[in-house]
Amino acid sequence: MAVRKYGRPAAPTFTTVHGADWDSEDLSGHEHNQVLFVDVDMTEAFGHGAVFSECTFRGVKFNASTHTDAAFTNCTFVRCSFFDSTFTGCKMVGSVFDGCTFDLLKVEGGDWSFAGLPGADLRGATFTDLRMREADLSGARLEGATLRKVDLSGAWLRAATLSRCDLRGSDLSSVDPLSADLKGAVIDFQQAVILATALGLDVRAE
Repeated sequence: MAVRKYGRPAAPTFTTVHGADWDSEDLSGHEHNQVLFVDVDMTEAFGHGAVFSECTFRGVKFNASTHTDAAFTNCTFVRCSFFDSTFTGCKMVGSVFDGCTFDLLKVEGGDWSFAGLPGADLRGATFTDLRMREADLSGARLEGATLRKVDLSGAWLRAATLSRCDLRGSDLSSVDPLSADLKGAVIDFQQAVILATALGLDVRAE
């Protein structure tokens, strides 16, 4: 089970939704607080502004679902599937993912700060224009992924695999080039200076 940063436990739940079929359902206007969702099918679900606070999702299928300006704050996701799902302008602050699959996941905008994705297989996932401040990506597999213009300040990236990852425009101040695998990663000139400095090099214009 993935552990939240600083040892903060998952929130308790008081209501359970088990085995519900929310396939292709419009989730706009949904508000759920401290609810346990078990084996719920949200395939191709969509919606604007849904709110899930301190909820736990176990074995939930988010496949091909589309979420816009939704909030999944301090939630826990266990063995969930996010195949080809899209999150636009969503808040995932403080949420933790354990044993989930993320094939073709697309995230654009929003705030995933303090999210816990340790050891997550994010190969091929796309993250653009969002905040992931102090997110836990330690040991995450991001080969071939896209992290463009992502605020990773304070993020945990120890032993993360970033080979062939497009990192242009992202804050790499927390990346330890001696710990993370950066082979073949695509970076810009400013990032090159940051990483060189982290290696103890004296970078000069001339």
